[in-house]
Amino acid sequence: MTATAEGNFAGRLVERLGPCSCLIDAATGRTIRPEDLPRLIAAHGASLLSAGLREGDRVLIGCSLSPSSALVYLGAMYAGLVAVPVEDRVLTASAAMLLEATGAKAVWTEAGLRGRGNYKGSVLCLEGDLARESLEMMLPAACVASDLAALMATSGSTGVPRFVMVSHGNLIANTQAIIRSQRLASDERAMMILPVSYCFGASVLHSHLYQGGGVVIDRRFMFPDKVLQAIAHFGCTTFAGVPTVYNVLLRRSNIRRIAMPGLRRFLQAGGALAPQKISEMRAAFPLTKFYVMYGQTEATARISCMEPERWEEKRGSVGLPLDNLIARIANEQGNDLPAGQVGELRVKGPSICSGYLNDPEEMRGVFCDGWLRTGDFARQDEEGYLWIVGRKGLFLKMRGIRVSFAEVEERVTAIPGVYECAAIAVEHLEAGEALVLLIVPDQGATILEEEVRRHLPAHWALDAIRLISELPKTSAGKIARSSLSLLGKEISCRN
Repeated sequence: MTATAEGNFAGRLVERLGPCSCLIDAATGRTIRPEDLPRLIAAHGASLLSAGLREGDRVLIGCSLSPSSALVYLGAMYAGLVAVPVEDRVLTASAAMLLEATGAKAVWTEAGLRGRGNYKGSVLCLEGDLARESLEMMLPAACVASDLAALMATSGSTGVPRFVMVSHGNLIANTQAIIRSQRLASDERAMMILPVSYCFGASVLHSHLYQGGGVVIDRRFMFPDKVLQAIAHFGCTTFAGVPTVYNVLLRRSNIRRIAMPGLRRFLQAGGALAPQKISEMRAAFPLTKFYVMYGQTEATARISCMEPERWEEKRGSVGLPLDNLIARIANEQGNDLPAGQVGELRVKGPSICSGYLNDPEEMRGVFCDGWLRTGDFARQDEEGYLWIVGRKGLFLKMRGIRVSFAEVEERVTAIPGVYECAAIAVEHLEAGEALVLLIVPDQGATILEEEVRRHLPAHWALDAIRLISELPKTSAGKIARSSLSLLGKEISCRN
């Protein structure tokens, strides 16, 4: 296979930018216009090379919710470097460990570029400076589909970060399939509140720019009404969020009173959102399509998508596999199971990544003959629609019956007055394991233990209910399960 610029994902993206393509910082209103965006992506790549990096080198990128982070991320791939996006605060705290783990030659932050042992003297890659220069547009580096484009951090079963090797071909295939599944047009504009270091956030950036649209970046979700107002002000057509984001919008924002007439779709991934919450969103915005999706970093980003038109009929499903993927449900021996039976979901296709960096033992258990063993238990109906039942390790066994935390949390969040819930397993003399429920009440709501017990099956063992002000979250807004485990141990000891 001959390396060409056509094989470079960021190069292809730049070629497809159109009159609607832009990057906007919602907090400041600063806009990178369609005529400037291609040159700035290329110029950021050129700046990284001029600092002494060479094609194939890895660069750690400290990501914040800013156009600068997005430009450096895309520019690195455009220049043939391997982008390693990580959250900026994580990079600040663990730079030495991350350099060692990834083999990166340099670290980029908003303040500049740092080599392994020194700081470069000047601030690098600030788009305002570049915009004032008349730089000749650098061509994208020649690549083949299998060339490494990015290392995306993900958590292992031990909570230790590991890095998924994502190729240019993976990005091209997944981005194109996402565009088809969401029916994206060339005039789209996404509201992005998720960091590029999270594959869901990166996929929103990729798909909307690749299709010729634009992206508005907003770091103010702690004040959700400001983001909703920005959606209206900047004419956003897409909003993407994880379950906790939609919980905030439904319970702690004025989403039902802020008009967003241009919004065409909501995107939801990053875990299960309770069906009643989806129904609330659909009822509040009957003209805006709500897409339920499922994915993993190991599959570049997206694995399946639920067409909004069939959500009521297939309630609880995460939809069909993307059109370039094959999915099957397998038992412990790896044999296919018939429709309706629960087993491990395995997926194969061009967006399945090649494995983990420097972790061959873990790779062997997850990547096998082109198949990704997702680690998720699921069932598939006769039409191919998928239902995720739970994840390996996220189950408890009460009186010999296995129950997933996801099922528990879905039942509890359906109780009036419950804003959020997380379940923990603790040892129990009679039942083997029992539940501890960490519940965040709606503002002003009173949660009675008797009411919670009434909504749970009689054979479930409930050890304790703890009312807390908020659940521990990751930077992407997902529940931090490792922190929950520590809380569970503390509660178990007190009991």
